[in-house]
Amino acid sequence: MSQGVLNAMMIGEIVISVLFIVAVLLQNRAEGLGKMFGGGGEVFRARRGLEKFLYYLTIGLAIAWAVLSFLIVKFTP
Repeated sequence: MSQGVLNAMMIGEIVISVLFIVAVLLQNRAEGLGKMFGGGGEVFRARRGLEKFLYYLTIGLAIAWAVLSFLIVKFTP
């Protein structure tokens, strides 16, 4: 694979990483470690609207980052 394609893949990985960090930071802050230790008081709450979009975006970005990382490792000389 040419060096230009590898450079583009590395730049894409950086962009995906930044978007992934932003998506994680925008998640609802009430869902922290407090729920693990009995805090919160909610048994189940459905995700709706922007929260649902951010949830699926985070999963998609994580998968895209992992796949791109494996491809970079595989095609690096």
